[in-house]
Amino acid sequence: MAASRSWVSLTVRLALRSLVNPRLALDLLQTAWAFRRRRWWAAPPFLPVPDRTYVRWRMYTAYGDERAVPPLEDVIRFARWRRETMAL
Repeated sequence: MAASRSWVSLTVRLALRSLVNPRLALDLLQTAWAFRRRRWWAAPPFLPVPDRTYVRWRMYTAYGDERAVPPLEDVIRFARWRRETMAL
């Protein structure tokens, strides 16, 4: 349950940062869309969210713990890096 609250907390903090920085909001939305589960419309919960197995693998490879929640600044840096690298 604690990990769930941490992801919710991260999401809320990212949303708040996005309110004051529209460029960041766009970066985060593009990143979230890129990480969506393929064929998300074909199975519940019918939302374009990442696959849990994939997220656990990403957290394990990045932080050494599949239950890790990335720090706010890591997510922001990654979203900006993705835009700059991919020329979005």
